[in-house]
Amino acid sequence: AQHQKGKLTARERIELLVDPGTFREYDAFVEHQCTDFGMATQKITGDGVVTGVGKINGRTTYLFSQDFTSFGGSLSRTFAAKVCKIMDKAMLVGAPVVGLNDSGGARIQEGVDSLAGYAEIFQRNVLASGVVPQISLVMGPCAGGAVYSPALTDFTFMVRGTSYLFVTGPDVVKAVTNETVTQEELGGAGAHTRRSGVAHDAFDNDVVALAQTRELLSYLPQSNREAPALRFTADPADRADAALDSLVPADSHQAYDMKDVVARIVDDARFFEIMPDYARNIVVGFARMGGRSVGVVGNQPLVSSGVLDIDASVKAARFVRFCDAFGIPLVTLVDVPGFLPGTQQEHGGIIREGAKLLYAYAEATVPKIAVTTRKAYGGAQCVMSSKQLRGDVNLAWPTAELAVMGAKGAVEILWRKDPAGRASAESEYNRVFANPLPAAQRGYLDDIIAPSDTRRRIIEELEILQHKKLANPAKKHDNMPL
Repeated sequence: AQHQKGKLTARERIELLVDPGTFREYDAFVEHQCTDFGMATQKITGDGVVTGVGKINGRTTYLFSQDFTSFGGSLSRTFAAKVCKIMDKAMLVGAPVVGLNDSGGARIQEGVDSLAGYAEIFQRNVLASGVVPQISLVMGPCAGGAVYSPALTDFTFMVRGTSYLFVTGPDVVKAVTNETVTQEELGGAGAHTRRSGVAHDAFDNDVVALAQTRELLSYLPQSNREAPALRFTADPADRADAALDSLVPADSHQAYDMKDVVARIVDDARFFEIMPDYARNIVVGFARMGGRSVGVVGNQPLVSSGVLDIDASVKAARFVRFCDAFGIPLVTLVDVPGFLPGTQQEHGGIIREGAKLLYAYAEATVPKIAVTTRKAYGGAQCVMSSKQLRGDVNLAWPTAELAVMGAKGAVEILWRKDPAGRASAESEYNRVFANPLPAAQRGYLDDIIAPSDTRRRIIEELEILQHKKLANPAKKHDNMPL
């Protein structure tokens, strides 16, 4: 039945996810204890979920795989206990948790016991947050209360055409709001990777999704107690790329692709992008530099000139906080004209949402290296890993401009009563601010470098900063603007 729907079985998914021959199953003989509604005579060994531990890329990983062919993968009290057990073990030994979700939701016959089971899982998601990496793969339906477990994990992946995430399904939506909508429109992969931002990426089938999960885990540490694994690379640390010297157009209004910059400075041009289809005006993802895992954040001039808006701020803030929680250094590539103006953004809370990104960078204690490639205007310049937010190394290309705003806007304000003098004033403003020297003279930049030298400089700085020790003031927890 699973194959007819284009899906793999629960055990087939595990076989593809873990290294061959390494999976050890727990609680294979568990059965539910429900006796209501004829359930006493309906028992399936394992009770709808396969749980255990295996190796991924040679490293210990705990996982559960919901079995849609057993009671529709519905969650019972014993089902939840199995999942909670492997989550507890993962936190105890310090290893990631991967959840393969394919379930019809709560087992109605068990009533409140099923809801209690969900809450037990949610509690462990919260306790494990920032302690061990948590990854959710939605590979079938995931509805009702079940959706909040993936939402609490670090990364959520979906499979196009077969996976759905929604609090209430199309029938309930129709009954309550009289709105007719399909499962795909309401909670399909497209809806959550492009519009809601609930999912971090979507893949064409189960096989690709599992392979990409293995790839993601290769960049991450086992827990917050250890650093990400170093990986050998034949890509020279001192490799210069002359193409970078002419990559930024002379015309500041002309766009270029920040992903080209990323590909040219990281090891082997390999970049694992997170949320590639959501808030595309900012780029986030994992790469390696000199064999070390880094989190890359970069404004994207190709989309809305790389402006920061609500969605981009939240996307980047969550990524920055993940990297900080797990000791992954941050490399920030800055080309930002400011925050997006307008009533839609203001009324949507751009002040609060933009403050999330500022907060994330300010509280981060991992090594922080920023390179300004072109524009860095206004409050957005402060937000993007500036020196004042405890940036460790702030570099700039000769094409960089650090200012309150662009020349045209500044001159229109300063010379609003003297239109005739605007042309000469704009030239003067450009002379003073349309270069990185004033910021470097004030110590806001550590150096102005040749673009072709970017890779070498970042890798050298990462080497120096690898033993960085910095702690925030003691507190129960922070109160960031949610």
